[in-house]
Amino acid sequence: MAKIHVLAKKEELDRHRLPGKVVVVVDLLFATTSMVAVLAHGASEVVPAADGAGARAEAERRPAGSYLLSGERDAVTLPGFHPPTPLALLDRGVSGRALIYATTNGTVALRQASGASRVYAAALLNAAAVVDHLLRTAGDDTVLIACAGSADAFNLEDFYGAGRLVSLLAGRGEGAHELSDAALAARLLHDRSDPLECLSSSRVGRMMRELGLEREVAFAAQRDLYPVVPELREGRLLPA
Repeated sequence: MAKIHVLAKKEELDRHRLPGKVVVVVDLLFATTSMVAVLAHGASEVVPAADGAGARAEAERRPAGSYLLSGERDAVTLPGFHPPTPLALLDRGVSGRALIYATTNGTVALRQASGASRVYAAALLNAAAVVDHLLRTAGDDTVLIACAGSADAFNLEDFYGAGRLVSLLAGRGEGAHELSDAALAARLLHDRSDPLECLSSSRVGRMMRELGLEREVAFAAQRDLYPVVPELREGRLLPA
């Protein structure tokens, strides 16, 4: 790939500039972490919905028992939905079932990125696998690493996750890629920070810890547990 750029929040995704580019969406707490985890544990697919109403409509088209319905709005689990965090979803059993998933930021970012030539979901859990896949397939395409952020605001943990991807990409081809200033800044944050400390000290991480979700944050801070690379195809995430 010729250029690597980091977008600090989903609102920076410009649909007019996406064709021909590769987009990697990062939402560590917790959307993309949850997506990676459930696919790694045998979920048939993840369907990212724009909101709770869209998720319910998708669920109504499917046989009972064939899916899990999960989502939140502003960090509050939607009524009648399963909690959207990775360990909570794994506890409910995902093998062979679809995850129909609606979140405030991560699923919205994936849908906004859908005009790109290829779209992937990345977390710390699968960063190395995503980078290996990009190095095999992206060629000279520009790669946009899009942090989901939070309601038009910057999120530290997503920027750290983007830095993990940039650091791995740059380390595999030093000098072969052109890094934007935002990509360089994300790499510097990653290379000089501890993942759990960074996620835990972020605004969202502090909020999660106050809600008693320390285990979920610690799970999201783990690196390269899974080889799965979720790719958005026809509105759903499947292993690439």
